[in-house]
Parts: sequence; C-alpha cells; structure tokens
Amino acid sequence: ALYNFLNNERFLVTSIHVLEQQKDFTIKDRCRFASFLSIAFHSNLVHLTNVLDQLLKDLMDRSSAQPKLLLRGTETVVEKLLTNWVSLCMYGFLRESVGEPLFKLVSAIKQRINLGPVDAISGKALYTLNEDWLLWQVTDFKTLKLDVTFQLNTEADIERDHDSSSRFEVEVLDCDTIGQVKEKIFETFYNKYGYSQRWKMEDIDLEVIMKGEHQRLQDIDQTSQELEAGKKKLNTIGHYNIPNEASLVVIRTKEKGSKPVIPDSEWTDNLCHLISPQSVSAESPVPEQGKQKFKVKEMFLTKLVSSKVALQSFVQNLFRSIWSLHNGKPPIAVRHIFDILQGQANNKKITDPDVLHIWKTNSIPLRFWVNVIKNPQFVFDIEKTSHLDGCLSVIAQAFMDSFSLSSQHLGKHSPTNKVLYARDVPHYKEEVKGYYRYVADLGSVSKEELENFLTEESQKHQNEFKEKDAMIELGKYIQKYSVQLESRPEGEDLTGMRDAVVQIREYYVQKSTCSWE
Repeated sequence: ALYNFLNNERFLVTSIHVLEQQKDFTIKDRCRFASFLSIAFHSNLVHLTNVLDQLLKDLMDRSSAQPKLLLRGTETVVEKLLTNWVSLCMYGFLRESVGEPLFKLVSAIKQRINLGPVDAISGKALYTLNEDWLLWQVTDFKTLKLDVTFQLNTEADIERDHDSSSRFEVEVLDCDTIGQVKEKIFETFYNKYGYSQRWKMEDIDLEVIMKGEHQRLQDIDQTSQELEAGKKKLNTIGHYNIPNEASLVVIRTKEKGSKPVIPDSEWTDNLCHLISPQSVSAESPVPEQGKQKFKVKEMFLTKLVSSKVALQSFVQNLFRSIWSLHNGKPPIAVRHIFDILQGQANNKKITDPDVLHIWKTNSIPLRFWVNVIKNPQFVFDIEKTSHLDGCLSVIAQAFMDSFSLSSQHLGKHSPTNKVLYARDVPHYKEEVKGYYRYVADLGSVSKEELENFLTEESQKHQNEFKEKDAMIELGKYIQKYSVQLESRPEGEDLTGMRDAVVQIREYYVQKSTCSWE
C-alpha cells in the first residue's frame, strides 16, 4: 500500500501540500521528507521529476510573494527537492566537465598558500585570496628541497596497498614548523591515495640524517626557544639548521600520547610561530581611521592581487566549464528546469526579463554550483581547511556576482573580496547572459529526450541507496498526519487516497505492537 501510494503522483503531491499546512511540520521535517523522497525514487527519476515539476508549478501559482523572491531558500519541500534533484541529475556533468577544473583550482590554491610562509598557530599566510587570512608581516625565507624516505612497513600498510618504503623529493620552507613539513610530505601521499586513507599525524615522526646520525624532529623539545611571558616558539627547519637536499625519514612514532601536530587551543595559548606575541599590530594592523587605514588597505590589496593573478586562469576555466556549452548543448537538467520557469513566466504574464533571470539563477547556479565550489570535499577525497574555505568563499562570491543583475559601485571602503574581481565580474556577467539566451533559443526538451536522460541516470546508480528504508521513513510521516490526510481528498483523481492512508496507518500500528519487531 505504501509503495503504491508514493508512486501515485496525485496522492503524493496532495499529501505534501497537506503536510506543509501543519504547524508542527517544521523546516527540518520538510528537508528530511524531501531527502527521503529523493532516496526512495533515486532509481525512478522519471516519477521524481514529475512530482518535482508539479510541486514547482503549484509553489509558483500559489505564491503571493514578490516574483523575484521565489526559489531563494529551502523552506519548502519542493525547494529542498529541487536542490536534491539538481544534484542527482548534474552529477554526470560535474564529473565529466567541471570536476577537473575544480580540482585543479583547489590544488592551485593549496599550492599557492604553501608557496610562502604560513603561521602554524593562526593559519594566516603570505599568499592568500582572503584578507582575513593574510599574514602581513613576514621575515625573509628560502625554499629547501628534502629527500624524504618512508620507513613504515607495517602489515596494515601492506593490506591497504600503501607504498610504505617509497622515496620522493619535497619542497619546504626554512620557516616551516615540523608539523607543517609533515603536512607537505603527506600532501604528496594524499594525492596518490586520497585523504581518507591518511595516517594520523601524531602517529608519525620525522628524523633527519646528518653526518650519519638520526635526529628526531619535533615542534617542541628541549631546544625550543622560550620567549617572554612563558611562550615558546615552535621549532622550524631553520631552527634545526637542516641544509638543502638533506635526507629525512618518516617512521612510526615511538611515543604514544604525544602532543598533536595541530595543537588544541589550550596548548596554543603558550606557543607562537611567525606572529610574535609582542606584535599587537600583527593581529589588528589597520588603524581605525584616517589616511593610514587606506594606505594599509592598499598594501593588503596588493598582496591579495598577486595571488588572484596567479590563480586567475584556474578560476576562469572553472567558471567557463560551468556556463559554457559542451558539444554545443547545455545539460538536459538545466534545460528542463529553465523550460518550467519559462512556462510559469508565460502563464503569469511576466514580461520583466530580470524576473526570469533571477529564477534561473536561484534554481541552479546559486542552489547547486555555489555549494560545489565552496565544498570541494563533497566531490573529492580531500581535506578542506579553514584557510582553503576562506579562499573558496572569495571565489564563490565572484561567481555569485557574475549572475547578479545589480551594478557594483565600489569605493575605497568596499570589501577587498569584491574589489579583487571587480574588473572580471562585468565580463562574466555578459557570458552568463549569453549562456541564458542560448539555452532559451534551443527551445523545450522533448518528453522522449528527457525520459531517456532520466532513465539512463537512474540506471547508473542503482542499489547505491536503501530505497526501501527511505520509503518506510516517508510512511511514518503519512501515518503521523493520517487524520489530516483522510479528511482532505476531494475529486475523482484522488479516489482511493483515503483508503490507502488508512492501510498505511494500520500497517505502522501493527508494526509498533509486534513483539519481535
């Protein structure tokens, strides 16, 4: 009964409308219901799409809000369902066309950050896109190449097919802490095996071989420099006087329970790295007012621009992979959603082209692509650090600005992340408008073409989710609001809905009283 009920488009759509009228059907419930629905019909995207289309039309027909405000959030079942549907249907395009430029951009950002000094305590760096993460006071530094050998050779490594005795060259800075050197060494390892296969940093030790002797390297040891107020400075490659092309060995740690490579807040209170504890200006270098503030901001911007220029080709490639045409056609999922929005604009006799532009932007670019750009760990087996997140947020803002219809009026008081891409955004806007025009000129996707696409996507990912379990969770909502659902059905197309609801409720009542369940 539950399967037949959920597979009946009219029953399901009507039920969703009834549920959303209940005061205790919260936003969290709506998101959960939409997610269970997406899982339950993951292998039947044709049915899920029909339900989505009808709910979208109903939402836009019933909405009394300003047209430009539609589809901006996820406060309804259909808005969350749209997010899930786009994610499912755009996965192939993401993997085949956008994945590579996104991965290259993320890798380039990480390399750019590590190209210069990074304060191990605050995470601030000389090379960054985000003003909040800029290390503005930096001493001289130099690059060293180290010959690194893994000497782990444990049964676990053999089982995981890890090349635990490999040798490779790693570039580090003389101002890098020992923990940062470990991270750079394992970055090479992650590139081969993936972040999820990582070792814990505290389980690994580094030893340097100089004059035939092995010396253990640590962030803090008896040789650490002690500063005023009891603070200690983290040991660096320079502290140990390690020369260029020195040999390092990676081994299993001999001492369990040692301090973590990235210390907790209580420990870091007594430590420093590149930012001196006496340097108050390093924490808040911008005076509150006057010409000096503008001069310091100009200095900030100059440093940020150098990183922006270094990453520009990667950013452009990513953006254009999203809104450019591959094989002369945009993704069918994009065309279908845009078709529905165009139809609704015609039905509502909306003649303002800005409204349709905003609907399209809210439905896919801001709902899906921004989330992907800001969260590459959803797509790749990588770690997203707070600093990387800060840089990606700047790029995601430039992406969002590219779809905006409002003009940017920037001045000396404007945020630096807006100023960074001020000259690029107008060009991106024209490209976006051209993309939207081209998709509109293609006309509607044929029913046959859409169903073939949906069927193919469904078959690609069969048995990846527990669809039966998701249906059972949906049934719990039907059972909980069964009284309201029973009193609602009207019209010939809802004949049998009341009986189906009664059967579903009885099933769950029997299941709850079953002693062995």
